[in-house]
Amino acid sequence: MADSKRYISKTELETHKKPDDLWISIQGKIYDVTQWSHHHPGGPLPLLNLAGQDATDAFIAYHPGISWQYLDKFFTGYYLEGYLASDISKDYRKLAVEFSKMGLFDKKGHGTCILLTIIALLFFTCVYGVLCCDKTWVHLCCGGLMGFLWIQSGWIGHDSGHYTVMSNKNLNRLAQLLTGNCLAGISMGWWKWTHNAHHIACNSLDFDPDLQHMPFFTVSSKFFNSITSAFYGRKLNFDSLTRLLVSYQHWTFYPVMCFARINLFAQSIILLLSKRKVPNKGQEIFAILVFWTWYPLLVSFLPNWYERVMFVVVSFAVTGIQHVQFCLNHFSSSVYVGPPNGNDWFEKQTDGTLNILCSSWMDWFYGGLQFQVEHHLFPRLPRCHLRTISPVVKELCKKHNLAYNCASFWKANAMTIETLKSAALQARVLTNAVPKNLVWEAVNTHG
Repeated sequence: MADSKRYISKTELETHKKPDDLWISIQGKIYDVTQWSHHHPGGPLPLLNLAGQDATDAFIAYHPGISWQYLDKFFTGYYLEGYLASDISKDYRKLAVEFSKMGLFDKKGHGTCILLTIIALLFFTCVYGVLCCDKTWVHLCCGGLMGFLWIQSGWIGHDSGHYTVMSNKNLNRLAQLLTGNCLAGISMGWWKWTHNAHHIACNSLDFDPDLQHMPFFTVSSKFFNSITSAFYGRKLNFDSLTRLLVSYQHWTFYPVMCFARINLFAQSIILLLSKRKVPNKGQEIFAILVFWTWYPLLVSFLPNWYERVMFVVVSFAVTGIQHVQFCLNHFSSSVYVGPPNGNDWFEKQTDGTLNILCSSWMDWFYGGLQFQVEHHLFPRLPRCHLRTISPVVKELCKKHNLAYNCASFWKANAMTIETLKSAALQARVLTNAVPKNLVWEAVNTHG
């Protein structure tokens, strides 16, 4: 009996990758998600980045099983000619199904409630210390506690953005606004926009915003060519100022991380004031205003400008630890140029990610980032299960001869600094009027 299915080639599928003509393939079936991209909870960018190609593994990673029933409304009637999943993709999908049957995506434990309680205690301790104590050292300690509070609230915001940490979506949204916008001054809308792009295009120099930190940092000399950011839609100019700053980036890394929060504040405000569509924009703006009401008010109760400045500096510096943690997982890993490829989803996620070795009693400190490989492969998995699945993921990487990168916290710091230093030394060569290489030295040798 002849096959009655209609097929299109991979080449034909690749022509449908524009905002007004957006097709993807999932398990060999072709879907037109052009109109849906405007309503996609993760925003249009993940769909655009994977447009015109197979997106099965990414779909499995980001969507619960119930999502499959909604795909039919987007089905074009076409199938992808010659569709065949790789061996690693087959094993990855089997693993996702196995974890789902075990209920791991739904069992969230009590970590969120405990952490919210700790955050509340930290907040009221800081307020009490500022309002009711007159000791300078107490005020500085309160600044440190505020930074620690921001770190822990960041983990809640991160988790609630990936999966429902509370009993329902409304409470989950409330947790996002409280821990992200109200307590930390970071727009969850901005975070979702950038973080989803990061996960889809992990360590792509021109598609991953988490690697685009010019003029302060570059992790690769490929940035010296002033590449165009597909995320921001503009050219990242490697000008003379950037060269100067990058030339010393391995020295300025930690000082800049102490004040990296300023960038998050600025990016949140810029997005919310822009014309870009942000889900629940009114909620986002109101919650941000809550932060910019209570935090400056609390600081104003300190007795003098010296203590006010030190309180802010200490709170920023302590939360800078978290910004360093964000960088450790990716700065020293493999990078590439170009859009993500849905056919090597597993390989790209493992190759561009670094785990941090630590004891289980230190899991609270890393907030799940210590199992970054597992988190990138299964972003919907609550972090309380990441340590459990780690041996299984490691074994799968070994089976397919893929890297399972991991290092101690101190080793990861050394690797990050070495990456920054390597790019810095290359940038210094470019700052010279004539690049000094062996040919230059030979031609200009005197005597």
